[in-house]
Amino acid sequence: MTPADLPALGPQLRVGGTDFAIWSAAETMWLCVFEEGREVKRLPMVQQGGIFSLFAPGLGEGARYGFRADRPYDPDAGLWFDPDKLLLDPYATRIDRAYAYDPLLAARRGQGVDTAALVPKAVVEAPQACIPAAPPLFRPGGLIYELQVRSFTMLHPQVPEDQRGTLRALTHPAVIDHLKRLHVGAVELMPINAWIDERHLPPLGLTNAWGYNPVSYFALDPRLAPGGISDLRAATAALRDAGIGVILDMVYNHNGESDAFGSTLSFRGLDARTYFRHGPDGQLINDTGTGNSVDCNHPVCRRLICDSMRYFVEHAGVDGFRFDLAPALGREPTGFSPNAPLLREIADDPILRDRIMIAEPWDIGPGGYQLGQFGNDWLEWNDRYRDDVRRFWRGDPHMLGALATRISGSSDIFRGQKSRSVNFLAAHDGFSLADVTAYSERHNEANGEHNRDGHGENFSWNCGTEGEASDPQVLERRCTDIKAMLSTLFVSRGTIMLTAGDEFGRTQRGNNNAYAQDNPVTWIDWEGRDRDIEQHSMVLSAIRTTYAALIDTSLLSDDQVSWLSPGGQPMTVEEWEASTADALAFRLSPDGPTVCINRSYATVEFQTAERSIAVKARSVEIAI
Repeated sequence: MTPADLPALGPQLRVGGTDFAIWSAAETMWLCVFEEGREVKRLPMVQQGGIFSLFAPGLGEGARYGFRADRPYDPDAGLWFDPDKLLLDPYATRIDRAYAYDPLLAARRGQGVDTAALVPKAVVEAPQACIPAAPPLFRPGGLIYELQVRSFTMLHPQVPEDQRGTLRALTHPAVIDHLKRLHVGAVELMPINAWIDERHLPPLGLTNAWGYNPVSYFALDPRLAPGGISDLRAATAALRDAGIGVILDMVYNHNGESDAFGSTLSFRGLDARTYFRHGPDGQLINDTGTGNSVDCNHPVCRRLICDSMRYFVEHAGVDGFRFDLAPALGREPTGFSPNAPLLREIADDPILRDRIMIAEPWDIGPGGYQLGQFGNDWLEWNDRYRDDVRRFWRGDPHMLGALATRISGSSDIFRGQKSRSVNFLAAHDGFSLADVTAYSERHNEANGEHNRDGHGENFSWNCGTEGEASDPQVLERRCTDIKAMLSTLFVSRGTIMLTAGDEFGRTQRGNNNAYAQDNPVTWIDWEGRDRDIEQHSMVLSAIRTTYAALIDTSLLSDDQVSWLSPGGQPMTVEEWEASTADALAFRLSPDGPTVCINRSYATVEFQTAERSIAVKARSVEIAI
């Protein structure tokens, strides 16, 4: 079986009613219809070749529904069928409320727990007209701005309160003006698909603030998109009118049903052996650290993933996708392959093949670190860039050569004619940029895991005081170091990424795993932002757009880059290898700017072809 062998799945409106079709390994399935929260119909479906189908006369737009599936129950064999579990249609494009975790959702068969009252219902929608095909606005080499929809605008003073925390806030003129002044090429929206809290969070009084625990690959979370796909469509249109593309962060590597002790919400109850990877012992494989791993090689899963991507391109007009734990998309029985079936199908798809594709190229599975190994048309998050730039500015020895390699496109990783690196200093996962200069250690006590969660090594420093400080010298040094790292990012060749708020000094109070902090820890403090750092970021972004040499993603040979000592002479081997090397200048092309970098704590005089430049301590100077 191939994905093309499958018929149209999901609800299809037609005259007089609605067709339903769903894949399942069940022996018996029912379509359950709800009115005012009550199940009013339970209609048996017809099975043929793994597809259960039904025409429901009189059922039209706005109808609420779910499925029940039955077959002998044997969890150890991957058979979780339980007619007491109401299941979400994987192809449902809308749900009537957000998911809320309840321990009863994990009740075993025979315990007498019907979950219909505990879960949202799918809503039949009339399909909107497809958006006329248009190439992505974003081009590699531009600035990607990563944001979580809710935390981005919860405290924005100019956004009306009823729009804060939703996609509708992204259409507000004040938000768009900020993005334009920063010369953002595309916003990368952290997951907006319907998700559920991990089961350990509610007892701690916490909720999932990021959304990396999806239940649906189609339906948007009503908390972020009260109007469903129309809200995303409107936000994308408003941003495109401003010259800004939209990239969706998609979580296709797992779903929110977790491990053997998790909830039965959709995939698990329909056909766990198809949707999830299992080991020889029949147990769930956990290459994601979340309890399960979606089988991205199975034709049903490949079809679901590609269909959902096409849906967001055709009905919302998005520029592309960033893939969480992307090795899962290409993991075959023998290991990761950039030519795995799903990755080939994405590359060959007439709707998807020109979209921007960005990999987070690692997970915890076998062969999970795949930086540089995705296809030539993919961009990849480059954690080596993040770590090497931080280590340089922290003062680690022997980092000058590594810094030069990262600034010029990471040719040691991306071999070929162009750099596919997404250069970044900080992301949602880890310290904020400001916290890199304020905390030597993580401070995740608020997550309820006794500070054991999150990365232990952050290549960070605290400028003399751990955490909040009042000493003007400490604060000045932190500001200087933040500016130096931002300058380094903006003069780096290739695509760059900022996480929302890092352009003006946002803090997460030392929490480097703030996924469960839907509160002021992650909500961006717009009124308290550092205007000095913000202005610095705006100036840097304007300079970057002026020079093609910085935006260009072509990899450069050694004879195309001028690496100079402060005295204006080509760097010698001894200078490169000196453990205390703190300064260099470079020009990435004859028509590019000369950039002078000074890591030391004293002013350094640089001799350039144009003039002599005094570069202050701990700073980057762009000779325009």
